[in-house]
Amino acid sequence: MKKLLLTSVLALASITFVFAPMLRAQDSITIKDPAEFNAYQLFTTQTDLVAKAAAGETFLTTYPQSVVKKNVLDALMDAYQGIPNLDKALSAASRMLQLDPNYMRAIVLSVYIKKGQCGKTQDAATCDDAAALARKGLTVAKPADVSDNDWKTQTDTTGPIFHSAIAFDDAVAKKDFKAAVEEYRTELMLLPVEQTKVVPGLMDTLLLAEAYTKPDAKDVVQAIWFYCRAWNFAPANFKGQIEPKIEYWYKRFHGNLDGLNDIKAQAALTVFPPGTMAIKPAPTPAERIHDLLASTADWNTLALADKELVLALGAKEDADKLWALLQGKQSPVPGIVIEATASVIKVAVTQDAKDAKMADFIVNMKDPLADKDIPAAGFEFKLQPGTELDGTYDTYTQIPATATTTQSAQIVLKDAFIQAEKKKAAPAHKPAAAHKKPAA
Repeated sequence: MKKLLLTSVLALASITFVFAPMLRAQDSITIKDPAEFNAYQLFTTQTDLVAKAAAGETFLTTYPQSVVKKNVLDALMDAYQGIPNLDKALSAASRMLQLDPNYMRAIVLSVYIKKGQCGKTQDAATCDDAAALARKGLTVAKPADVSDNDWKTQTDTTGPIFHSAIAFDDAVAKKDFKAAVEEYRTELMLLPVEQTKVVPGLMDTLLLAEAYTKPDAKDVVQAIWFYCRAWNFAPANFKGQIEPKIEYWYKRFHGNLDGLNDIKAQAALTVFPPGTMAIKPAPTPAERIHDLLASTADWNTLALADKELVLALGAKEDADKLWALLQGKQSPVPGIVIEATASVIKVAVTQDAKDAKMADFIVNMKDPLADKDIPAAGFEFKLQPGTELDGTYDTYTQIPATATTTQSAQIVLKDAFIQAEKKKAAPAHKPAAAHKKPAA
């Protein structure tokens, strides 16, 4: 998804809403200098936001130590948001924090703007600044002149914003998705349910789903749930971006899309999945192979690629049973030559092996081949005389998966030979019949 565009689209509206219930600097201060008082009056009575911002900056330049400096900076934060000019709003908030490091409106505005800059530039320092301010905001103590109810209203509003910024820093700058998951979950628990259905709560629901797909925090069931939750309330033009992610992870985990609509319906009802919610995982390769063998009456009829699949990915018990049936028996080896000498031909038989250009069958010749008969790399053996390679099953080895390869098998055959093309015998030549003399 394109850096989750909803964030920037609705950021300003969210800021204005969030700051509405916050406590502001008080204006019950006496200005003794008439000129300063008149300048302050000019500033406060401006109705045009651009003019108001200019008057405020002029006032602060003229009276840098004014007793109403905090009030002016407080109003400048509002004016610059309304224009909007977020860089100057951030400047006003930063100057406010120099006067009062615990001023909550300035902390929240700084966090919100810096988080937006972090998302736009991916600059680690900016992301870290937003998170550091957010952590500070979570620890600010209640001012003595603020009631408990007012403080609760303020912290209920700011808490989700702070946890969101910390989570974003964990995910974007630190790539610590496990920590991001915890912060996003805390944010969603603090938000009223209705606010989880709209930005920014809805966006962070989607980011939580993304975090659950990362290696250090991987939980595909949780990822599916929060993708479905976000999909339920996303605008129509964003549903099409979320849907492929849901289907990809659901099919990868479950094997098909059966039951997905039920999960979507459940996710519309609650923010977090119920404890009883479960998605049945798809059968493992070993389980599918066991079912294949159980449904096949004669294992000799299995295709060569299926036999290799059993030997490569089957449970050891199933692989050993099939090998006991195969060992010592002759078999054709159709496939593409990866490498060949007079004594050994390495062949890629399965499509995976062909795609990887790696041999999964090692064929030891019964008699060394003449130089002219050694097949070149890329030659394909087929099930027809002249191009059919036959050998006797000798050994097999299961090769465990690595960071870059999947589990596989290497099968070795011995006493191999290339079937010579049978030439049809030429028809016998009969001598011409002798001509008889006609009767006299």
